[in-house]
Amino acid sequence: MEAKSFRKSGHFPSLISAFLYFDVSFMIWVMCGALSLYITKDFGLSDTQKATMVAIPILGGSFFRIPMGILADRIGCKKAGLIGMILSIVPLLWGWLGGTSLLQIQSIGFLLGFAGASFAVALSLASRWYPPQYQGLAMGIAGAGNSGTALATFFGPQIAQAYGWHNVFGIAIIPLVLVIIVFAVLVKDAPNAPAPKTLKDYLSVLKFADTWWFSIFYAITFGGFVGFASYASIFFYDVYGDNVHAGGITKVQVGYLVTITVIAGSFFRPVGGWIADKIGGMRFLTMLFSVISVCAFAIATMPDSFLLMLLYTSVMMACLGMGNGSVFQIVPQRFSKEIGVITGFVGAAGGLGGYILPKYILGPLKESTGSHVTGFLVIGSIVLVTTMVFFAVTRSWKKSWATKESGVNF
Repeated sequence: MEAKSFRKSGHFPSLISAFLYFDVSFMIWVMCGALSLYITKDFGLSDTQKATMVAIPILGGSFFRIPMGILADRIGCKKAGLIGMILSIVPLLWGWLGGTSLLQIQSIGFLLGFAGASFAVALSLASRWYPPQYQGLAMGIAGAGNSGTALATFFGPQIAQAYGWHNVFGIAIIPLVLVIIVFAVLVKDAPNAPAPKTLKDYLSVLKFADTWWFSIFYAITFGGFVGFASYASIFFYDVYGDNVHAGGITKVQVGYLVTITVIAGSFFRPVGGWIADKIGGMRFLTMLFSVISVCAFAIATMPDSFLLMLLYTSVMMACLGMGNGSVFQIVPQRFSKEIGVITGFVGAAGGLGGYILPKYILGPLKESTGSHVTGFLVIGSIVLVTTMVFFAVTRSWKKSWATKESGVNF
C-alpha cells in the first residue's frame, strides 16, 4: 500500500530516468579510477601521482556541480540533464582517440566532471516531484545511480584486459547515448519548480551556517564513498596484488573486489533514505558516522586475508552509502525552495571531500610511510571528530527548524 502511495505521489518515469542519468554518469565519472591499474602501468606513476590521477575527475565533478545546480533551477532539470550528458561525450571521445600523455589523461579526467555534476540535476529532479514524507526514499532511489561505479569497476578492467583501456572510453559512449534518448522521452519537469532567481539569490544560501554544516557532513559520506571507490583498485592491488602465485590477486580480480564494495554502498543508499524517513535522518546519521569510524580503524589493521578486508570495506561503504541517503533526507526539509542550488553546493562539497581523500591523505601517506595504515588511522580519527560535531549541531537543529509540526522524522 505504501509503495503504491509513493508511486502516485510523484512522477515515476522521471524518477527512474533520474536514476539512469545518474547511473551512467557515475559510471563515466569514475572511469579513471576503474582503469587506474592499466593507465598507471603505461605511465609509470608514483603513489602520489596515482592518487592525483583518480582524484582529478572528482575535483572536476565538484567544480561543475554548482553551475549545473544553478542551470537546473534556471532552465529546468530536463534541459540541464541533456546538456550535461552531451558534454560528457567530449572526454569519452578524447580518451578513446587520444589520451597519450599524463597531461591529456588529467585533462580528460577533469572534463569527466561533467558526468559527476549529474548529481545536482538528478537529485533535484527527484526531489521536486515528491512530498516531504517521501524525500528520503525518492532521493535515495535517484542517488542509487552511484551504482554506476560498479559497472565501471566490473566491466572496465575486463574490457581493458581484452581490448585496451582506450577502447573502454569509446564503448562507454553507447550506454550514454541510450540514456540520453530515454531521458529526453520520459522526463517531465515538476510543476512546482521554483521560478528562476538571480545569481545573488543563488549565492545567498552561503550566508546560512546550515549550508556549510551540510557540506561538511556530505564531504564525509559522499566524499568517503566516491574517494575510496576511485582509489580502491590501487589500494587492493597495493595490499594484496603483488604476487599472484603467492596468493595475490590479478587486476581483473581487483575489479571484482572493488565492485562488491561499491555495490554495498550503492545498494544501501536508498535503504538509508528509507530508514531516515522512518527514524529520522539526524539520529540515523549519528549511528552511521560511528560505524564508519570503527570500520576505518579496522581497515588500518591491514588483515592478511583480503576477504576480511573486503568485509571491513564493504560495511564502511554501505554505511557511507546510507549516510548519503540520510543527508539528503534532511536537506530538502531545510532548503525546499533552493533544492537545485543547495544540491549543487552540498554536492560540490561532497566531491571536494572525495578529491581530498586520495589526493592529500591516502596517496601521500602511502608514499611517505610505505603502507596504508596511517591513512586509515587519519580517516578514522576525522570521522570520529565529525560524529561528535554532528551530534552537537543536530541538537541545535532540532530546537530550531526541525519541528514536530512538519510531520517529518529528523
